[in-house]
Amino acid sequence: MAFPTGVGPVPPLHGYRGDAAPPPRPPGPAGFTVAVSREAGARGGSVARRAARLLGWQVFDQEALDYLTRDDAARADLLADLSPGARAWADAQTARLTAGRDPAAGDMVRLIVALAARGEAVIVGRGAGFLLPPATTVHVRVVAPLAERVAYLGDVLRLPPAEAAAAVRDRDRRRETFITTVVAVNPADDGGYDMVLNTGRLGEYAAAGLIVQAVVGRMAAETVAADAP
Repeated sequence: MAFPTGVGPVPPLHGYRGDAAPPPRPPGPAGFTVAVSREAGARGGSVARRAARLLGWQVFDQEALDYLTRDDAARADLLADLSPGARAWADAQTARLTAGRDPAAGDMVRLIVALAARGEAVIVGRGAGFLLPPATTVHVRVVAPLAERVAYLGDVLRLPPAEAAAAVRDRDRRRETFITTVVAVNPADDGGYDMVLNTGRLGEYAAAGLIVQAVVGRMAAETVAADAP
């Protein structure tokens, strides 16, 4: 049977009317993000890199984030493939989160939200987990006993124990000041995290593996929820 131009088959008025089209997916991130907060010397950066390798995702540490906030071309290239829905979500989140903030902090917030919109990223520091939506973020805190943190940082920076202890305290203080200033939360409050991992007990490998398990579990839960009637 031929139909007039611009007119397709009309569903029957009674009985089976065909499969309903799935509702359009609301704007949001293209995938999950891992946000890693860490105490100084707790090896949070190393854990994040190991988790990123296991997941096959990109890791963005402090150096990478600072570079991307300064280099417009690199940032544009990285975010060029955002879908319209992810970009719309990122624009809305950025407008909400940067309102009234210092412009310098606003640039970092804008970048973190854009990376989350892209998905499949492990972001280290900068309060990322407090800025991003819990539904698509695995927020991890990496801690360790103070003595182990001092020993680790002293070894990395080749500092005597007293200077290493001062460096740990200074880094912890600066990170806390940044987070309390930018996102107005207490980073030591464990209730703000999905997981708190002690590398003094677990080590880097087990901590990274637990992050991967959390991501896989969250993705599986999302799939089940999406398939539910």
